[in-house]
Amino acid sequence: MDPVAAKRIPLKHRLEYGLLRALEALFRALPYGACLKFAKGLAWIAFHVARWRRAEAMRRIRQVFPDMPEDEARRHLWRSIETIFLNAAEIMHLNGVTDEWIGGHVSNCREAMGKLSAATATTGAILALPHFGNWDLAGIIVAHNGFRIFSVAGVQHNQLTNDWMNRKRATGIDILSRGSAALRQTMKRLKDRQIFAILPDVRMKTKDIEIDFLGAKANLGRGMALFARKTGSPILVADVRRLSGSRHWLDVGEPIRPDMSLDEDADVLRMTRLAMAAVERQIRSDPGQWFWYNKRWVLEPLSD
Repeated sequence: MDPVAAKRIPLKHRLEYGLLRALEALFRALPYGACLKFAKGLAWIAFHVARWRRAEAMRRIRQVFPDMPEDEARRHLWRSIETIFLNAAEIMHLNGVTDEWIGGHVSNCREAMGKLSAATATTGAILALPHFGNWDLAGIIVAHNGFRIFSVAGVQHNQLTNDWMNRKRATGIDILSRGSAALRQTMKRLKDRQIFAILPDVRMKTKDIEIDFLGAKANLGRGMALFARKTGSPILVADVRRLSGSRHWLDVGEPIRPDMSLDEDADVLRMTRLAMAAVERQIRSDPGQWFWYNKRWVLEPLSD
């Protein structure tokens, strides 16, 4: 960041960034196990004391699972917020991964990488990373295994925080800023057999394509499937879930490939439906791993 731009950063943003870096320093200083225990303690405070977005998250899970007993719903919501804090602590503490760490903490990694290798033999691939388990860790592991992987991210209001987040995400992953240049780069990179990591379970603010999801209608973007169609790249839905405090399981689904015999709009709709059906199966299999607290709630209807 140039000195002139730095002078324009509000004091509030500087304080937020300072707190974030102090928390990162604490997580980095603690042994891995202690780091996760501390994160669980912070999650307990957020859930039981601050009750951060808890009422809204409860409304959401009851919308999706209307027959679920309240005690069970509360357990899933607790695990969801615990997962969020564990994910953040893990990414701050690790600052990348090693073969030794993956071998001790991530199951099924070799099989998942084999599927990605096969999928990128002749084209790029689109890796759909739903807000499930530690989704950021999946991208970092893919990059560590030698795949060229990139993503597109929006700009946060706090420029200092935005730059920090991109540095943490970019452990072997190229981060492109959202915009027309990113669209051109995405097409070029996919044609160059790179992997495009994308979050599929985020609603669009303006009308795009309507998908049946979790018993309701979700307004989702066509970009994931359209890039697949334009470049001949398959979509693979990642499944990375936390088995315990420090153990994960990683897999990717079967490739969802474009069907050039179909009309473009029909094919985009078909691929998006297939991808989101795979995401829904993950959520229904283990609701506590999904990010119920997301501000961009995927089932929120469009404003009139």
